[in-house]
Amino acid sequence: MSADNQQERPKNINPWYITGFVEGEGTFHIAIYRDPKMKYGIKIIPEFHINQSYLRQETLQQIKTYFKCGYIKHNHKTNDRDDTLVYVVRNRNDLMQKIIPFFEKYPMLSKKQESFLIFKQIVWWLDQGKHTTKTGVKKIIKLSYQMNNSGKNRKIRKEDLLDFLESSETIRQKCA
Repeated sequence: MSADNQQERPKNINPWYITGFVEGEGTFHIAIYRDPKMKYGIKIIPEFHINQSYLRQETLQQIKTYFKCGYIKHNHKTNDRDDTLVYVVRNRNDLMQKIIPFFEKYPMLSKKQESFLIFKQIVWWLDQGKHTTKTGVKKIIKLSYQMNNSGKNRKIRKEDLLDFLESSETIRQKCA
């Protein structure tokens, strides 16, 4: 059996296999974007992702089955040339009860472990309601920009979010 076939079709998926797979293809991410419906105009969504070519969809399916949560979708629907799929877990309960305990038990060896630890802290803060205060939102923004290569690939700069948070609060106070 070739190495490629072994990667595509693990029979009984080993937890350490999942950890290794996530080391190469996974991400712990905190999505942050402006949303006028939110108290401070900023929405925070913790996400666990694993990207993979559609050729290895079975591997993603086995990981999804292992965790018993999340969903698989096309990574970039609008890009016809992108044939990748992504396994996504966004549900905070699933993150706290399945994903985080898994990676506490089967930790990564790379710098990605640091991002996981920050991710874990932010998910816990969200569960504790820290995102319902302006100070908490600021802390979450600052921490999330320490993850994944210091937010290098983010579309919105940290400073822009923090400035928006300050300006939207100023506007709200003047209107009240």
